[in-house]
Amino acid sequence: MTEITIFIKTNGIDLFAIIWFLLCFKGYSRYAAKAAKGDHGLSSVMHKYRVEWMKALLLRDVRVADTTTIANLERGVTFFASTTMLILAGLVTVLGSTQKAINIISDIPFASHSTTAEWEIKLLLLIALFIYAFFKFTWSLRQYGFASVMIGGTPMPNVELNQKARTAIALRTANIMSLAANNFNSGLRTYYFSFAALGWFVNTVLFLVLSVVMVLILYRREFKSYTLHELSVSHSAKE
Repeated sequence: MTEITIFIKTNGIDLFAIIWFLLCFKGYSRYAAKAAKGDHGLSSVMHKYRVEWMKALLLRDVRVADTTTIANLERGVTFFASTTMLILAGLVTVLGSTQKAINIISDIPFASHSTTAEWEIKLLLLIALFIYAFFKFTWSLRQYGFASVMIGGTPMPNVELNQKARTAIALRTANIMSLAANNFNSGLRTYYFSFAALGWFVNTVLFLVLSVVMVLILYRREFKSYTLHELSVSHSAKE
């Protein structure tokens, strides 16, 4: 019990920083996921566009443009998944040369001194983040593959279907595509928060501040950006 107490007193601010970071990371992720089911935010607006896209697809005989668009989306996800693997390989390499990396960081002004054990914990946090991002990207990739199959199986315009059945098909396909997009967004958010985690290598206070900064940046881009405004106005004009 004494050893645990000493450890907490010695590393109290770092333990608080990790908890604060996880609260910012998971808290914002939960908020964004909940907001995606509502009527505001990039995710919810883009879902409406996907529903319109799938409804329009049901009226087209030629669907080359649609499959090409899906392929472009998959290409972007594949790029990030591959990049994540390269980053993970680099982090594992750094983990094997800890002392050299500590010496480099120690030359940065205001950088706090870290022991080998502390440095390795910080690296393990980064590794965990990018492993999480990799799983999100690969699951997104698979979901886009499912959407491609669903588009391939979508009835042609000459098939007799009532409006209710057509709407149901469009909604199911749009839902799968939105799930893929949301997982891709989760992977991208992890990249943003990994920049905050990098601040921990320099200074714990910087780590705390950057965690909040990343939340503000992501919130502004997903809920207060000019892009969202234009997408919302354009969609409203169609209704």
